[in-house]
Amino acid sequence: MKKTILALIVFWLSAFTNQNGEMESSAYQAGEWFQFRIHYGIFNASYATLHLKNDYLGGKEVYHVVGHGRTTGLASLFFKVEDNYESYFDKETGRPYKFIRQIDEGGHTKDLEIDFYHNKNKAVVNDHKHGTKKTFSTPDDIQDLLSAFYYLRDHYDTNNIRVGEEVVMDLLFDDDETFKFKLKFLGRQTLNTKFGKVKCLKFRPYVQSGRIFEEEESLTLWVSDDENKIPMRIKAEILVGSIKADLNAFKGLKHQFKIQMN
Repeated sequence: MKKTILALIVFWLSAFTNQNGEMESSAYQAGEWFQFRIHYGIFNASYATLHLKNDYLGGKEVYHVVGHGRTTGLASLFFKVEDNYESYFDKETGRPYKFIRQIDEGGHTKDLEIDFYHNKNKAVVNDHKHGTKKTFSTPDDIQDLLSAFYYLRDHYDTNNIRVGEEVVMDLLFDDDETFKFKLKFLGRQTLNTKFGKVKCLKFRPYVQSGRIFEEEESLTLWVSDDENKIPMRIKAEILVGSIKADLNAFKGLKHQFKIQMN
């Protein structure tokens, strides 16, 4: 399914920012790993994983997260997807230093490496597929698609969040485009999952219509209402139907995963 993993990463950004700008690194730790099962109608279309680990970049200790997605089963016979996303980001500030996007979606391929220079408000894009390099300006506090997920998990005061509250932030979308990402808090809900009943925060992300999604309000996201802030379920209406992604497996959480007993 075309752009499935990119869509899923965008969904993950939808639940987490705080007005105070402080970085506490309290929601996650190195070794954290998630697997999501993505359904397209009645078919199990693909799996996506996120793995966070310690690493070094330019002699500096950083977090290194790898996101991988692929189609499986019958879906792979009709449309093969093999996507790899990586981000290296600062352990203290959460700012990204390097973002890698390597995708093969039904023969549509990209091989990009983006280096961020926050002191100069610029990013350098290396397009390995076409052998080109270019520089473009970035706004303050720019995030890439993966680093934003971890940055925002530590910046949302969910104890004081109000229904209808909206949050906006700048994200790097592709090799030369940033966009404003906005979401609205819809309320709290308990979901029945494969792990049991889980208390969740429900959000409505607003995304750019016409490229992947049918409308601006095509997405709904449920995130665990605990210290981990794990995406539990994502539903989306896309141009050729609808998809749903559920948390399928996890390990290495920093905090206890809370399951409602009744």
